[in-house]
Amino acid sequence: MKYALSFGALLGLGASIVFAYPSPHHRHVAQSLRRDSPGLVAASWYTGWHADDVPLANVSWSKYTHMTYSFAVTSPDVTTLTLADSDLALLPEFVSTAHANNVKALVSIGGWTGGLYYSSSVADDTNRTAFVKTVIDMATNFSLDGIDFDWEYPNNIGIGCNTMSPNDVDNFLSFLQELRADPVGSQLFLTAATPVFPWNDATGNPATNLTGFADVLDYIAIMNYDIWGPWSTTAGPNAPLNDTCASSGSKDGSAVSGVQAWNAAGIPLNQIVLGVAGYGHSFDVASSAAFPNGEDGGLASHPSFNAADQPLGDAWDSANPGPDVCGNPQGAEGDFDFWGLVVGGFLTDNGTAAPGIAYSFDECSQTPYVYNATSQVFVAYDDAQSFAAKGAFINTTGLRGFAMWETGSDFDDILIDSIRGSAGFEDPEC
Repeated sequence: MKYALSFGALLGLGASIVFAYPSPHHRHVAQSLRRDSPGLVAASWYTGWHADDVPLANVSWSKYTHMTYSFAVTSPDVTTLTLADSDLALLPEFVSTAHANNVKALVSIGGWTGGLYYSSSVADDTNRTAFVKTVIDMATNFSLDGIDFDWEYPNNIGIGCNTMSPNDVDNFLSFLQELRADPVGSQLFLTAATPVFPWNDATGNPATNLTGFADVLDYIAIMNYDIWGPWSTTAGPNAPLNDTCASSGSKDGSAVSGVQAWNAAGIPLNQIVLGVAGYGHSFDVASSAAFPNGEDGGLASHPSFNAADQPLGDAWDSANPGPDVCGNPQGAEGDFDFWGLVVGGFLTDNGTAAPGIAYSFDECSQTPYVYNATSQVFVAYDDAQSFAAKGAFINTTGLRGFAMWETGSDFDDILIDSIRGSAGFEDPEC
């Protein structure tokens, strides 16, 4: 069921609300504690539109510290946020269930299709002040612990019809500073989901000085996925841990290079969370391209593929999804969630390659590939081994933790257990 309901309209936000505002001293102490004594973050994005397949009761809550409901969508009216593709009616139950399990409950604003009006919402003083109120009203009325800002591409057209301005990054910072100055906003847990490399500044290039964001955000989650996909010139790793070892033509980004770039731009390592993927991208790859040195030579890491024939992914994919939010036609995405690879016969129930499926682990990107020679479907994804490598990277680098897209993508907790174990989390059963 699709919703396009305004939070304000649904809840009647015209009624007055009385807040117990903390003193400036206590706000300062709270912010200092939040940054100086950070706990490890085990986060995930929960998608309301998959709630029928992933009921709240089936979530392994003890294995998470933060859960983010996705997505509240920006609109031309800065006073309105909508849940166009999520279940607004489920949000209160999501929050209460998270709190009952001692997990922080956040809502993510934006997303790939939901951030069209971020730029206009923070474009000037008037809009920023109105948007601050809109965000605070949502957080207050749903008893949220925090907000995740998923403005993926400031000063970039993004999906194709985003509002944009050369001043997007500066305006975003001004908005966050105003939100933090608010008595309620000062207490919220604020995060930002970011691309692998820093947002574009006024020059159109990745920003080199983002230190101001470290003062207003609890952490950024670097979305280290969708690095290679059906839009690329060859197949390649969806979520490479490393690309410094790759050839010059295969360095599109990775956890290693992304963390280096954001840290160099002023975000401390303990305010960086690594975004990890519970899904992979599929490609139509001829056997000759998949095995350039014969089957005994293993799968190629960057084979050519037939872009005109996108394989259909798992049950969450659609061959005819209709036009996107910009009105452009769409076809199948070809995504396979980890559970979808099991259901689709690529993997066994223990997460290893099924009989008759070719498997290769790329040592540079530290990610696996599987290939069905009969259907000629090649999938670049993540498994327990690659999640363990990412967890070890989080641990040794001193990052804040991880955030997985999405909660329902795992199978039998194989991925979440793997990354928790190597990132330094205690067994929740202890």
